[in-house]
Amino acid sequence: MADSNPHRPDDRVDAPEHDARAGRDNGGSGSDRNNRNSRGAREATNVGAAPAPGRGPRRRRPRTRTVAVTALAVIAVLVAALVVRQPAPVGHFTSGPAKTEFAAAYRAAMAELPEPDTVHDLRTDYGIVRAYHFDGPAEGDPLLLLPGRAAASPVWADNLPSLLRHRDVYTMDLLGEPGMSVQDRPITGDADQARWLHQAVRALPEERVHLLGLSIGGWTAVNLAMREPAGIGGVALVDPVYVLDGMPLETVARSVPAAVPWLPRSWRESFNSYTAGGAPADDSAVGVLIEAGMRTYALRLPQPGRIPEERLAGLRPPVMVLIAGESVMHDPATAEATARRALPEDRVKVYPDASHAINGEYPEEIAADVAAFLDEVE
Repeated sequence: MADSNPHRPDDRVDAPEHDARAGRDNGGSGSDRNNRNSRGAREATNVGAAPAPGRGPRRRRPRTRTVAVTALAVIAVLVAALVVRQPAPVGHFTSGPAKTEFAAAYRAAMAELPEPDTVHDLRTDYGIVRAYHFDGPAEGDPLLLLPGRAAASPVWADNLPSLLRHRDVYTMDLLGEPGMSVQDRPITGDADQARWLHQAVRALPEERVHLLGLSIGGWTAVNLAMREPAGIGGVALVDPVYVLDGMPLETVARSVPAAVPWLPRSWRESFNSYTAGGAPADDSAVGVLIEAGMRTYALRLPQPGRIPEERLAGLRPPVMVLIAGESVMHDPATAEATARRALPEDRVKVYPDASHAINGEYPEEIAADVAAFLDEVE
């Protein structure tokens, strides 16, 4: 039955189930779609396979939510790359109480977003993918947001209001990550990552969507466009990792103590500040969510492969990239040089004072740049 309130704490956030032993779906995912003309939230279950160059504005003080989100997502990327190298069996919550703790944090973080009008649980060969639809002007193809690792849909709380002024928006919880998506088959490499996302995109009601990827979500978007471009319009990347440059050794070294969940929290907070340009961190709802996911969810994902420059240059969907000039996730100068070699000059923009927390530092500017890019490619 359709749920009139996607934020209700008793069933939508707790289902589908993650089994801590096998990582399989123990809960029902089917539901009927309400009449699309009705007001309020609607839930749908789909089953099936499938900017001009220049300098950005003066840096804004990062919002505390963004500081925690960025740093913890960086740590999660490195944990996956350095610790969990074997993709089998599948990602799962480590226990029943762990899942309950995460579900409570997820509900709290989702409450900071506009209310979605539709909740989709999309069947793929690799599991069920959770997506939320938010009503915008309904002009042009919708925009699908892909978050950073371990961030899930709530990471877009700062960005949704400005993006929704331009078009309809979907958010998606990445499969195999802490969130409401449920992995039930191993993801063994980059091809599998593209395959499940392609199937999820094709299960949406629209024929075509644009992609906006943040951090590892940027890599996820390029990986899909490179392997399965059908149904993809434009691809906008916000300080993507593993796309324009490798990860600096200093970032890797600083992340190691912060990546161990049972070590003092102050170690993670120190790394939080490092990734966000020295800004202090606090206990925002999204930061609490990501930290809960890191402690309660066992990732079983392969390390992402670096996107070859020649493949980026040859992508069929048009690509725009926004680079944070103070990012610690790559060398910004190297990333800019790679982007300018691979992409048209007017589709590479540097925000010189932005940290990797760029999406929360410049939400209005990012929305304007993305909207201009999408208007052009449509």
